Amino acid sequence: MKLFYFILFTFIFSYSSSFGAVQDCDYANSNIGYVKNQTKKALSMKDLQMARFYTFKALNALEKSKAQIEDCGCEYALDSAMENIEYLKNATKATSIAGARILLNKALQFSVESLQAIANHDEHGSIYGSNNLVMNVASPEPEHIMAFLDNTKIQEKIDNSLLKYKNSLDKVINTVDCIEAKAFAQNIYENCEQELLKPHLSESKKYYNLKTKEITAKALERLKNCKN
Repeated sequence: MKLFYFILFTFIFSYSSSFGAVQDCDYANSNIGYVKNQTKKALSMKDLQMARFYTFKALNALEKSKAQIEDCGCEYALDSAMENIEYLKNATKATSIAGARILLNKALQFSVESLQAIANHDEHGSIYGSNNLVMNVASPEPEHIMAFLDNTKIQEKIDNSLLKYKNSLDKVINTVDCIEAKAFAQNIYENCEQELLKPHLSESKKYYNLKTKEITAKALERLKNCKN
């Protein structure tokens, strides 16, 4: 029986470690995408105070996202994020819109680099080595197995519930005025972004908001030609 648990745990740990890392990277990717968008908004401002407002939003979001980027395990993304933080901090202190834009352009570049690093994460490996895997597999505990299985069941339930949301959203797009439908979807998308920035969100809520955001993003893509 112990041998059975060891083999089962080794399989599940290997699978859940990579699966968990992928999800952690998805969360980090979502948050960095938000930082990128806020930085672009700051760059579009002609008023220094408004530029600072959006810069602070980007900075606060990135500060809150450091743990998730670390959990992703991509040191390239983390290095870019740390550089990004410094440029955003300096941009909040700029005394002219021209000076702020120079710093914001650099910050935007680091956001893009972080996103690219996460996208290519599988190609350049992880900061977590094989010793970590051996250490964790060496002492298999049945409750860890059950926790993984329970988490999988929860995600399956969320996926099923989101099928209803997708169908409802499709109905809104097909029956409601284009502008209203786009505003409705945009509001849900932005709410998911804000939820994913919360530092102590449960795994199930993170998963729910990430998947809702992905579904809504596809809906917004369908509505991209809708003019306000």
